[in-house]
Amino acid sequence: MPEPVRNLRDLMAGKDRDHGGTGTIFARRVFARRPGAPGAEFIDLAVLPPGTSIGRHRHGADRETYIVLDGSGLMYRDGEEFRVGPGDIVVNAPRGEHGLLNDSGRDLRLLVFEEELEEGPGEHRAG
Repeated sequence: MPEPVRNLRDLMAGKDRDHGGTGTIFARRVFARRPGAPGAEFIDLAVLPPGTSIGRHRHGADRETYIVLDGSGLMYRDGEEFRVGPGDIVVNAPRGEHGLLNDSGRDLRLLVFEEELEEGPGEHRAG
């Protein structure tokens, strides 16, 4: 028997003050890589209601990419702020600082995926 059709709205979980941000965003991990398999570490669907944010944060040797599906907001990346909207792809460099604020009047929806990059000599992974 096939799996029932489910809607992501029903599967989303609230994340209070994500990375020190404001309010409660909603997220669902739609994919997680099996250990040792190639490809992205994870793919998350995230919804930032108006006035919420993903706080400024850094990763280790991972590159995190945001793909804006709907809505708009103010992105911070490595000392710069700029507007993002539907279709924008923002690549956050390893060890770079980034965050996202929904300063609009409607939900901001995005895909977030992270890929582990190879580390050079003497580097180690930090989270």
